[in-house]
Amino acid sequence: MFSDKETFKKHFQNRLEAAYGKSFRETSKREQFHILGIMVREHISHNWIESIEKARISDAKQIYYLSIEFLPGRFLGSNLLNLGITEIIKDGLKDLDVELSEIEDREPDAGLGNGGLGRLAACFMDSLASLSLPGHGCGIRYKHGLFEQKILDGFQVELPEQWLRHGFVWEVRKPDLAVEIPFYGKVESFVEDGRLSFRHVDSVRVMAVPYDVPVVGYRNSTVNTLRLWSAEPAVTPGQKDVMKYKRETEAVTEFLYPNDEHEEGKILRLKQQYFLVSATIQSIMGAFRKKYKDIRLFPEKIGLHINDTHPAMAIPELMRILLDEEGLSWEDAWDITTKTISYTNHTTLSEALEKWPAHIMAALLPRLYMIIHEINERFCQDLWDRYPGDWKHIEQMAVIAHGQVKMAHLAIAGSFSVNGVARLHTEILKHREMKDFYAVFPEKFNNKTNGITHRRWLMKANPELSALLSEYIGDGWRTKPEELARLMEYQTDATVLERLRMVKQARKNKLASRIYQNTGIKVDTDSIFDVQVKRLHAYKRQLLNVLHIMYLYNRMKEDKQFKPHPRTFIFGAKASPGYYFAKKVIKLINAIAEKVNGDSDVSPYIKVVFVENYNVSLGEEIFPAAEVSEQISTAGKEASGTGNMKFMINGAVTIGTMDGANVEMAERLGPDNIFIFGLDAEKVLSYLADGGYSSYDYYHSDERIHQICNQLINGFFPDSSEHFETIFDSLLSENDQFFVLRDFDSYVTAQGRLEEAYSDRDGWAKKSLVNIAMAGYFSSDRTIREYSDEIWHIKPQWMK
Repeated sequence: MFSDKETFKKHFQNRLEAAYGKSFRETSKREQFHILGIMVREHISHNWIESIEKARISDAKQIYYLSIEFLPGRFLGSNLLNLGITEIIKDGLKDLDVELSEIEDREPDAGLGNGGLGRLAACFMDSLASLSLPGHGCGIRYKHGLFEQKILDGFQVELPEQWLRHGFVWEVRKPDLAVEIPFYGKVESFVEDGRLSFRHVDSVRVMAVPYDVPVVGYRNSTVNTLRLWSAEPAVTPGQKDVMKYKRETEAVTEFLYPNDEHEEGKILRLKQQYFLVSATIQSIMGAFRKKYKDIRLFPEKIGLHINDTHPAMAIPELMRILLDEEGLSWEDAWDITTKTISYTNHTTLSEALEKWPAHIMAALLPRLYMIIHEINERFCQDLWDRYPGDWKHIEQMAVIAHGQVKMAHLAIAGSFSVNGVARLHTEILKHREMKDFYAVFPEKFNNKTNGITHRRWLMKANPELSALLSEYIGDGWRTKPEELARLMEYQTDATVLERLRMVKQARKNKLASRIYQNTGIKVDTDSIFDVQVKRLHAYKRQLLNVLHIMYLYNRMKEDKQFKPHPRTFIFGAKASPGYYFAKKVIKLINAIAEKVNGDSDVSPYIKVVFVENYNVSLGEEIFPAAEVSEQISTAGKEASGTGNMKFMINGAVTIGTMDGANVEMAERLGPDNIFIFGLDAEKVLSYLADGGYSSYDYYHSDERIHQICNQLINGFFPDSSEHFETIFDSLLSENDQFFVLRDFDSYVTAQGRLEEAYSDRDGWAKKSLVNIAMAGYFSSDRTIREYSDEIWHIKPQWMK
């Protein structure tokens, strides 16, 4: 039905009219999207079934990637791209007076993730399929995503993200593959065949029902599966109050990241995490047992990869199945488990390393807690043999200590591979955050620098740039992104540089229209588009960006001769609902926007825009238009970053610290093509170690900082005393723990160098070209090849 546009048009019209009982002209864009989605999914189905069947009969190892988040964005455009039928659909719809982009806009972003963790998982799924690797995603089908963000009077307001309101056309419900998950109850011991055994009884059971989503490889026959689990009431719930049971069951997959400030929220998060791993491993084990008789083959045929600590209960859950259902000894079960599971760490922030109260876990998951307790006992005994008498050292490394279960410790102890996500991050893990574990298990630690799928973030998001690249360097880069380096041959080609500028300008015009449509703000498309879009967190230092804007405003008001190059500062970010400081920064961004945009002296030179409800689809419009990429986290705090790579591949130039993957970007780009400023990670660590930093010193010695800080509380903003005392205190009373004031002067200086560089049109275009050319290394295809070759040991299986 997609062989040519005439065949497509005929099928599309017939299906649409038959489905809705009205003429094509009367159908809505949402109805058109729904039918087109069904047609595309049906088109995918043959290769999907074939891929599933080949996996079933293949003797090759399969990888299951467990992640609490996936953030795929919209599927329609990427599926059309990967299937190679975009132009047929586009041209056929145009004949029917319908724009494909209008139909794409009717698809909501799938509310399955929050930020970089989920977006990385989605990029990995795309690369696994596009490289014809046997790798499958395992996640949760959240009824509501994080939240839909609205900005009212400058404040973030959270609304339910109802992405499933009109259904999800790409999913296939498979109730016949549902499994039961037990919570609460107690553990009984009994002797069977002379062996002490355990069973979980009197539990409250929840049904985990899988919804499968096809993941289409780029122009190959591979279609992998993203399996999302949904919680439904079991037939025999084990609870008398049916309505209460129904509510509590559905709550398990109701929301992404329920607030865990209180015990009820902690219980719900633990339920989610166990629900994901138990459903996944039960399903995998069931399929494995149909295929193989020898359970000891499990690590050879199955790999479980846990994306951060959220799925770390995969370790005791696999142990439970091997011990209680397969009847293995502890030693044999542990041997299989630790050869099966690999773990990616995503943070250096100690507060982000999950810890759960032991009493909650023991009550909710009694058998699992018994196993974790035994893991801890044996692990501590091994440590005692290594460090006899050193109780403090053992206590620091224990899986359970001070009434808490430490999930990162569990993940390291129970896996064969522990990787960081950028070289700097991995070195920090090895020599600082996890140095005790590295001393014991040096062979486990390795680095896998993150990457992004160039198919979505260049080919789909920026077709104009993609076409230009293919014209000059051929199409090879589409399957081998490292071939983008061939663009370096055109660094001094005036025609290529001018055409790159034209593509960028067209995308700036398009984004300006979207900004006006969404906010009513008119921006100068000849201004520098300076963008910071990412999760709102203190360490990411959106605040430093805001303080620089305040400095520019102050300087323009005081010195009428100072006229900076016109610049549009674009922000997009969600703050976690309970993160008070982050929400205040959003209010501050909107307050300075109101101040700047409403000042006739300043607004011709500076505009500030906060784009509400930043998501993947907005990112696809923002990244191609950006000229300056703000990657300004405190050095040593950002594990990698992937937004930096999305900007880079679209030709934006980075201003950033030597943090995360910025370090590796800077190495490839050279100092002329990236603007580095601020403390490095080693200097940050030394300040933290010796307490040698005083933010008050900078407040008193730098007039710019003194003025800006005071403006947070002196009436410069209406109601500022109410709104921004928290931010003022973070910088001074709390001694500026993320070194915003320490890096301020260096940042302002770097911004000055950047502005001067921008005034050289050809020079800036060359920097943009070099960024695109050097971005091939940061493809998730390269990252996944490294995982495949060095951790998972899997090979392409079913490429035609």
